[in-house]
Amino acid sequence: MKLITCEGVSKQYGTKAALSNINLSLDTGAPIALVGPNGAGKTTLFSLLCGFIHPSSGEISILGEKPGSQKLQNVVTALPQDASLDPNFTIVSQLTFFGKLQGMNGKQAKQEALRVLELVDLSASALMLPKSLSHGMSKRVSIAQALMGSPKLVLLDEPTAGLDPANAKKIRQIVKDLSATTTFVISSHNLEELEKLCDQVLYLEQGQLQQSVSMKADAETAFLTLTMQQSDIALLSDKVRSMPNIINVKVSDDEQIIIEHHFDTSFNLETALLALFSEHGWQYKAIMKGRSLEETLFSS
Repeated sequence: MKLITCEGVSKQYGTKAALSNINLSLDTGAPIALVGPNGAGKTTLFSLLCGFIHPSSGEISILGEKPGSQKLQNVVTALPQDASLDPNFTIVSQLTFFGKLQGMNGKQAKQEALRVLELVDLSASALMLPKSLSHGMSKRVSIAQALMGSPKLVLLDEPTAGLDPANAKKIRQIVKDLSATTTFVISSHNLEELEKLCDQVLYLEQGQLQQSVSMKADAETAFLTLTMQQSDIALLSDKVRSMPNIINVKVSDDEQIIIEHHFDTSFNLETALLALFSEHGWQYKAIMKGRSLEETLFSS
């Protein structure tokens, strides 16, 4: 059964089309990225998936049920970007309350609250008030709330926005650790972060689904991205083009070289590149299998 299907989904606000004819078919598994400029329709799509609003036309199904269905209680949760905590109640009491709203009794709800706080490494903060927490800790509590009841689908809207690198890394690790049992759909402008987490990327613009791309390697062709520290980029590009099994070589604006080549598991290309660097005294900063998400989405 598909995790999410959207068939011809549109949402109108008066004369403005927030979403137009969205068709999606998503499976459970690795995290899924939702990207696009501000106003692209990402929040509207999340609101539709949560059942907060209804499409003007088209059909949405989550695990065979309509969004907002009672059968999806504890199955689908969401973390809005502007989620906030009540300043007057301890962390554990707030999470316990949310557990009760999900149908748990008092004992079950408190046990679940303590379980999810442990998942986000905040067990020691259970009795603290929100005003005593840093911004990063507050965000992790909000993620803990979204994990109450072990949902199968979690929608995260800008989960690391405004966080310091240490807390952002912790949140990425939480997503990685739970991805075996929970599918995360993550809306973010941080493309480098999404590269580390997601296998599939959905790109929305002006309410339309412009691209749905996989970050997995293709069976026939592959990419290699070189970031050079000291080299003759033009000469290097010419040398690479003359190598066997090369399909295309592109120099990006930031002087990265993106090499498209026939898929090969023998590392012959990498070996040849290292020999070339040694021959000319060139220094490289990184050799990355694949392309960056930015290059994948916006290359001409």
